[in-house]
Amino acid sequence: MSHIHHHLDHSPILEVRDLSVAYGKVRALTKVSLTLRRGEIVTVIGPNGAGKTTLLSALMGLLPVEEGEIVYLGHAQGQQREVEMLVRQGMTLVPEKRELFAEMSVEDNLMLGAFDRYRCGHRDHLETMEEVFALFPRLEERRDQAAGTLSGGERQMLAMGRALMAKPRLLMLDEPSLGLAPLIIRDIFRVIAELKQSGVAILLIEQNARAALQVADYGYVLETGEISLQGRSEELINDPRVIESYLGLGHGHKAA
Repeated sequence: MSHIHHHLDHSPILEVRDLSVAYGKVRALTKVSLTLRRGEIVTVIGPNGAGKTTLLSALMGLLPVEEGEIVYLGHAQGQQREVEMLVRQGMTLVPEKRELFAEMSVEDNLMLGAFDRYRCGHRDHLETMEEVFALFPRLEERRDQAAGTLSGGERQMLAMGRALMAKPRLLMLDEPSLGLAPLIIRDIFRVIAELKQSGVAILLIEQNARAALQVADYGYVLETGEISLQGRSEELINDPRVIESYLGLGHGHKAA
C-alpha cells in the first residue's frame, strides 16, 4: 500500500472540537476534542461505557451532535451527515461486532468492501486485494472458505481487510482486540502499525490500553464521557495514573 505516500501533508484529517453528544437527556460525551493526521495512529482508551463507541457513532453520523464540531478533511460536518457520503469520502469503521456475510467466501466479503469504489468507476480491486493478502496471509489461505467458518481472529482480520478494500483515508477500529487470544492480538496490532506506512489515519478505540499505547502515536483517556488525560503514547504509558488504572497487572487480560 506504499504507493499512496504523501509525507508532506500534515494537515489534520479529522478534528473534533468540543464535541458533546446526548442520548435523550443523558449526556454521553462532554466537550471532547481530538486531532488526527494522516499516517498517524491515535488511540482512545478508557473503561467500558465511558463513551468510546458513542464517539465513533457520532463521527460516523449515526448519532446527532449536540454541540461542538466535527471537521473532516478540512470541512465542518453539518448535522445531516450520511454514512454513505462519509464512506465515499474515505471514512471507514470496523465495528466491534465484525459484521460479515457468513455464507459468503472470504474473497467475496473482500470484494464487497470495494463495491462502492467499483461503482464510482475505480477498477483497482484486484490489486488492493493482493495488498490485503500481503497484510493477512491467513486470509489468502482461506480465500474460498465461507466467512462463517473462520476463527474470531480471522474474522477480525477479514473485517479489517474488507475496510481496507475501500482504500480509506480514516480507518476507525472499535475494540479490534476484543475476545481474541494474545498471539492473535499481537498479529492484529502488527498490521495496524504497518498500515501507518500507507498514510492512512487510524483512530483506535481499545480497552487493551497496553497494546493500544504500544502502537499509537498519541492517546486520549476517555472517562465518563470526558477526556481526562491525553499525550504522546510514551508519556501516557509511563504516567502513574494510566499505569494504576489501565496498565496494572491483569488489566491486559481482563478483556470485556
